[in-house]
Amino acid sequence: MAPAHNDHQVAIRCGLGVGIPLILLLAFGRIDLAIFASFGAFTGIYGRNEPHRQRFGHQLRAGLLMLAVITAGALTSRLEPDAWGIVLGTTAVAGLGTLATGFWRLRPAGSLFHIFAYAAISSVPNQPPLWQALAVAVGTVCFSLLLGQSGRLRSRYRTPWVKPERPRLTSAQRKSIFVDAGQYAVVAAVAGSIATLMGIGHNYWAMVAATVPLVGVGVRNQIYRGAHRILGTFAGLLLTALILLPGLAPWQMVVVIALLQFGAEMLIARQYALAQVVVTPLALVSTELAHQSNPALLIKDRALETVIGAAVGMAMVLTVHLRNQRIHHRRQPKQPS
Repeated sequence: MAPAHNDHQVAIRCGLGVGIPLILLLAFGRIDLAIFASFGAFTGIYGRNEPHRQRFGHQLRAGLLMLAVITAGALTSRLEPDAWGIVLGTTAVAGLGTLATGFWRLRPAGSLFHIFAYAAISSVPNQPPLWQALAVAVGTVCFSLLLGQSGRLRSRYRTPWVKPERPRLTSAQRKSIFVDAGQYAVVAAVAGSIATLMGIGHNYWAMVAATVPLVGVGVRNQIYRGAHRILGTFAGLLLTALILLPGLAPWQMVVVIALLQFGAEMLIARQYALAQVVVTPLALVSTELAHQSNPALLIKDRALETVIGAAVGMAMVLTVHLRNQRIHHRRQPKQPS
């Protein structure tokens, strides 16, 4: 368990960032727009403990990227794609999203959130008018930006408004970004294809899980992340059952989502497995709020696809590690006999 680092401040901002827009949509009877608000609120996840000027630029770039992904998902939905179409589109988002986060230096790195947003939105049929969906998404992104600057209201937390220095990326760093983008696209395509061939619903959950091991630093940490994803998800599914199976009213789901978002940000930087116990019901309750389904089937799909995705991601990590070891051994000078 890593030490705390003002996690409660980030957690409060993220909880309010998703909770207040959803409450407003509920009050106006437009819960059909909830999915666009939920993903727009992901903007607040970025720039956790940065100075205010740096956080604003960081979250602005993250928000613009999320809006692009939300727009792509909404437009794709209107084409009524089948499962394979969603795999194809999500694979493209996995690669392009990783390129964008890499060159824009966004943290968290990678395209996990963008895969989730694009695939979830493109999978929802009978969507509201595009302008309404985008208006809600833009409004939520702007609200998250304001929350990110809320600390400036108190002199105790205010940081100097100084533009941060951003050194140019080296050629090695640029190459690494392209390699990462390729790996994200490959694991997303493989995991999504396996889930689709097996006929499991929500095939994009496998694609999301497949990218988790790629985020870690070092092969051991990456394998641990994959294992933590599986263990944390299974524990989280028990909590999900307690939340969903009794049947909640929409306003109760909104409250639960806000509380789970708070809990996720309290844990995500400290212990990944524990964070998944909260993230799993957060994702499923958000999905259920956007599109009512059978909770038992939802839980089963999440369990199967998490195992598939994490296994694919860990296989990629081990494949790359073994390849790098072979290359390293070949470059070693041969000892004279």
